[in-house]
Amino acid sequence: MGRLEVNRSKNGFLLNDKPFFYLGDTVWSAFTNVTMEEWEYYLKRRKEQGFTVLQINTMPQWDRCMSDTGLYPFATEDDGQTFDYTRWNDRYYENAASMCRMAVEEGFQLALVVLWLNYVPGTWGSKIVDRNVMPKGFVREYAEKIVEIFDQFQPIYVISGDTDFDTPEAVEHYRIALRTVCEKSPDSLKTMHIRRGYDTIPEEFLPDMDFYMFQSGHNRDGQDMAYLLPAKIGEKYPKKPIINAEPCYEQMGYSRKLYGRFRTESIRKAAWHSLLSGACAGVTYGAHGIWNWQKINKKKNSVLGEGFDTSFPWEEAIQFPGAWDYGWIRHFLEVRKIVELLPASELILNDTEDIRMAVTPDDRCLLYVPCSTRVVIGKDLSGCQVQAIDLETKRCAWIEHHTGEGQTVIEMHPFGGDVLLMVEPE
Repeated sequence: MGRLEVNRSKNGFLLNDKPFFYLGDTVWSAFTNVTMEEWEYYLKRRKEQGFTVLQINTMPQWDRCMSDTGLYPFATEDDGQTFDYTRWNDRYYENAASMCRMAVEEGFQLALVVLWLNYVPGTWGSKIVDRNVMPKGFVREYAEKIVEIFDQFQPIYVISGDTDFDTPEAVEHYRIALRTVCEKSPDSLKTMHIRRGYDTIPEEFLPDMDFYMFQSGHNRDGQDMAYLLPAKIGEKYPKKPIINAEPCYEQMGYSRKLYGRFRTESIRKAAWHSLLSGACAGVTYGAHGIWNWQKINKKKNSVLGEGFDTSFPWEEAIQFPGAWDYGWIRHFLEVRKIVELLPASELILNDTEDIRMAVTPDDRCLLYVPCSTRVVIGKDLSGCQVQAIDLETKRCAWIEHHTGEGQTVIEMHPFGGDVLLMVEPE
């Protein structure tokens, strides 16, 4: 175990002085919903798939599936719907600490959310339901408790969850939480998890944030946020690592219960759009059924949250193919020792934003191409070779290309779906 650090270039992470790719999995509901036997299997499978970080809510996830573990952080008379903030449940924290210990022993880093938005006044979530809004006078004590219990595991502290900062009340709650965690755990990494499509961070928080999280989210429309938001955040704020901490989840129904689901190709697209557009420090995966921990023959969803179509049981969701695709991303980048990707999509001359491009400091180029087409690049890449990798099957093909008049034309690849083009000197 070691504590993550930001690298010197401020575009990625180090662990024990070696490059670290943040490949996260959202298992927000772990502490309330997952039994120890289930957790042991979950850790084994996600380790095999290549994940390096687990994102967990320290409070019950508001739109989780209904739990049968009976563990909640505070006394409750209605199965976790309402909490008595004057009465801690130590058994909950003992169990959570045991789960964290198991995770770090398997080599995972932890990213623990301190206050999800529904526990904070003035956020879009607490406007939907405010029954468990945390009193301002209790926020410091709660944040101190979180550090007291979990700092032994050297986690990342994600101060906010899915939040906006549109009201003074919300800003004040998060100000107290952030300052408390900074005071009690000065060496840990801190960040904010913000709502879908949102790029507003209060200026006062920036000095204490070590990296940025954004989310392209689960709306059917607006998936271009995967590449638009890292560009906006990179322009607006001081340079720090950027991560798409919540792209569309595999087999998630479109938010607000619109008909349709995000399939494997959609989640691959979100990942590569982010990585090649400025968010190269890592990416987070989500499976519909894992984040909310759907169990067979249990109530499907709580009444809270945005509302999504029914999730698959967690035993099925953990085997979705996209998890292996995300693990392959880490493998691909690490084997080729790619630790920095500089956005270069302005060089793409095709009439589409869906093709994304980035370059490495040693003059290699990576391009994500969703559908087969001739790709025109506004740069002479003479002396290079082009390889296309079918992102579904991982089959590879060498692709013809032509240069002239300051441009390079890469011919169509032979595969039916999305590919990664690797352009490198011969």
